[in-house]
Amino acid sequence: MTIIIFIIILAVLILIHEFGHFIVAKKLGVRVDEFAIGFPPKIFSFKPKKSETTYTINAIPFGGFVKIFGENPDEDSISGPDRIRSFVNKPKWVQAIILSSGVLCNIIFAWILISISLSIGTYGAVSESNINKVANPKILVLQVLPSSPAENAGLKIGDEILFAESKSNGFSMQGKNLTVSSLENLIGSNENSEINILYKRKNETGNAKVKPIAGIVGDKPAIGIVMSNVGTIKFPFYQAPIEGLKFTGNVIKEIVVDISKFIYSAITGVANLSNIAGPVGIVGLVGDAWRIGFVNLMMFVSFISINLAILNIIPFPALDGGRIFFILIEKIKGSPIKPKIANTINTVGFLLLIGLMFAVTYSDIAKLFK
Repeated sequence: MTIIIFIIILAVLILIHEFGHFIVAKKLGVRVDEFAIGFPPKIFSFKPKKSETTYTINAIPFGGFVKIFGENPDEDSISGPDRIRSFVNKPKWVQAIILSSGVLCNIIFAWILISISLSIGTYGAVSESNINKVANPKILVLQVLPSSPAENAGLKIGDEILFAESKSNGFSMQGKNLTVSSLENLIGSNENSEINILYKRKNETGNAKVKPIAGIVGDKPAIGIVMSNVGTIKFPFYQAPIEGLKFTGNVIKEIVVDISKFIYSAITGVANLSNIAGPVGIVGLVGDAWRIGFVNLMMFVSFISINLAILNIIPFPALDGGRIFFILIEKIKGSPIKPKIANTINTVGFLLLIGLMFAVTYSDIAKLFK
């Protein structure tokens, strides 16, 4: 089920991104030859009557493309009979708008999802800045490490912790006394001693008996969970779009910082692929978000959409940002880059991206066997 949800999410995000290129190119008078979801081999294609565009569904779901006439310049697009509708012969500002439209659509889509989530009510971490906006605060399990005492005891992502008691000294906590820090202190001071945890999962309660051990994360005793004090953040429907815009801006800023740090670490040769997730890793994260709730899944999809937008605007060959960078170079030098050179650079860039995707996927799979 999780894999199906992931494929649907990926297809929707690609559709949104490529639709941005498609519709803007059409509106600005550029011919679009193909609109494709996924990468070849081809499964199905059709071309409506009186349409110049072929719509294609391909077998490999991790991608998609719009084939815009003249985006990869050749003799026909430069000087052929339909050259007036060629991307390469359009003004530079038109080219830049078409190339950036996919990124913009992904960000707009994320903003819409975030706004809807905030109007319905979504989980958010409780902090000093938003404590007055959060209702029904609770301690929620956000991650359970494989083969940990918590997993062996039956704790799962999305469980709400209601009560905790140390069997060694009878010390217990619940209600206002139960906080993330107090529970961490209880776990840290009871190495190899049983702790009874009462949790709520959907509408049912259960008990988990765990013994903290050292070495899971550092030397301090732990049971192998990541938890947070969260509550429901909800805004009136008329206020949600404004708050959603602020939230979207903050997410963009954080993602830009994180990606910049990764690029710097890659350049300096200290990048760690285990810190990023590829398709396999994202499948697991989608499953975690789905288990917490549908609204939480919408928020997660919005984060993926923003990530997709930011990654695509990086000035790297084969990405939208790389093509925009080429346009800037052509504007500065006053003449076009030779088509053969541009196409070769983009092809090399595409192959490098495919190689990175396989490397990250291998890293994701390796994590499953640790």
